[in-house]
Amino acid sequence: MVLLCGAHGGPGCSPLTVSRVLLFAATTGYQIRAFDDVASRLGIELLIASDRCDRLDDPWRDRAIPVRFHDVDGSLRTLAESLSPWPDGVIAVGDRPTVLAAHTAKQFGIEWHSPSAAERSRQKAKTRQRLRDDGLAAPAFAVVDDAMPLSTAVDRTAHLLPVVVKPVALSGSRGVIRADTREELGAAMVRVRHLLDSHDVRALRDPEASTLIVEEFVEGREFALEGVVDGGRLQVIALFDKPEPLDGPFFEETIYTTPSRATRAEQKAIVTAIDRAVRSLGLTHGPIHAECRVGSSDVIVLEVAARPIGGLCAKAVEVVDANGHRLTLEELLLRHATGEDISEYRPPEEGSAVMMVPIPGEGVYHGVTGVDDALSVPGVTDVRITAKADQLLTPLPEGATYLGFIFARATTADAAERAIREAHARLHFQIDRALPMA
Repeated sequence: MVLLCGAHGGPGCSPLTVSRVLLFAATTGYQIRAFDDVASRLGIELLIASDRCDRLDDPWRDRAIPVRFHDVDGSLRTLAESLSPWPDGVIAVGDRPTVLAAHTAKQFGIEWHSPSAAERSRQKAKTRQRLRDDGLAAPAFAVVDDAMPLSTAVDRTAHLLPVVVKPVALSGSRGVIRADTREELGAAMVRVRHLLDSHDVRALRDPEASTLIVEEFVEGREFALEGVVDGGRLQVIALFDKPEPLDGPFFEETIYTTPSRATRAEQKAIVTAIDRAVRSLGLTHGPIHAECRVGSSDVIVLEVAARPIGGLCAKAVEVVDANGHRLTLEELLLRHATGEDISEYRPPEEGSAVMMVPIPGEGVYHGVTGVDDALSVPGVTDVRITAKADQLLTPLPEGATYLGFIFARATTADAAERAIREAHARLHFQIDRALPMA
């Protein structure tokens, strides 16, 4: 649907028809507020579907429709009863909401990724199998469920060493551990199984939450690609380098920089490989976030998720048109969801970088100094400390959070990376070792 009377909704322009976009999100947070702010400015009615208690009367005052991501049929009934008129577009933020978003789009006749494609892209083993079946480069792997005895699991996967053990249903490198020997493989499986038995993971009610994938470790540099698929055609929004080596034993993602500093040939190979993976998985319309490794001879696509880059990291992504008009990622996705042609937008030439500030060790967070000093570094655009006072911090592979985020923009990706590293060096976090429970 065409929403605005001008190309960018100029002053005094009012929509003839209000478009409605249904945003699926597991939690409230920065990215939801960013979508809401942009939607208000564009005149889009933003509706939220969130996995929360349906017995409380709008506790976050966002009028969200309570759904259950593990109960697709029940959630579709709830949405059908709650939505009138039906939405014009959908967007999913985070991995868990993508499957329900796809089923909703199908039910309401909205162009988006199909349910089968969303399910394949969300589940690591299904992704690997489809890519391998279609002849794409993919690591050898084996699936292990919690019913398999540990000794049997090690025997059946040791031939793949060195390997990476990954929970099928978790994201953000949580529970991902490298093992180089049989002993390390067994220890990694025990550790990940313990994580999957934790209360917060069991609360997801994901039927595959207890399943592991063990895949051969792929040597090489890691990259991430942010894109939008429009009618089956992949449009690249940003190609990120991950300059920190991700070789294990854990895989905490710390720095993203763009534009990529890979050679033109490497960048072309990355885009080609991800485009082939998008087509293989059947993703046809909507945002995608892809991860890959570039080795000495091939590009190995690790995942293609049917959603945009998550949370605060989206602040590192902007696009521009031929006239220099800038859009945030949230605005670009809302425009695409309402049917607007976004093909004119391209990544800017300037450098952008984000640091997801790592947690150095388990402990209780009490505060940080040096934020103003970090903000004074040339090129640094924002420092967001997301840890809360007295919060118990848990690093990866068990943890699922960061201390905060540092953003920078500069003339080059090198300069932006130097800026966030300098800013990080000026931050001093007070984290006290947690006392053991009696």
